[in-house]
Amino acid sequence: MTQNTHIMKLQPGPFDRIKSGQKIIESRLYDEKRRSIQLGDEIEFQRNPDLEETIKVDVVGLLNYPMFEDLMNDFAPKLFGGETKEGLLNEISEFYSIEDQKEYSVLGIKIKLQK
Repeated sequence: MTQNTHIMKLQPGPFDRIKSGQKIIESRLYDEKRRSIQLGDEIEFQRNPDLEETIKVDVVGLLNYPMFEDLMNDFAPKLFGGETKEGLLNEISEFYSIEDQKEYSVLGIKIKLQK
């Protein structure tokens, strides 16, 4: 099986929570770019704003849902690096509109930090 590497930018908060092992599900719009992600692939996260710091993770699960709220109903907020579902949804709404979610659906990428 060929492993692909995907590059994604992340805000400092989520980046640090993945780095510390607190966040194990990354939420993204299931758009054209994300549809190529497969189990076993690698993601290199680059920390905004300078993109100089990076961490690598393995994709260990792919969770496709109609909307972020549906995804977050099935998993504890701490798995997304948050305290509450409401807080997480407010954070996500800064990046992804309800219209975009309806058009593309959403993806929870279950990740494991590489050693």
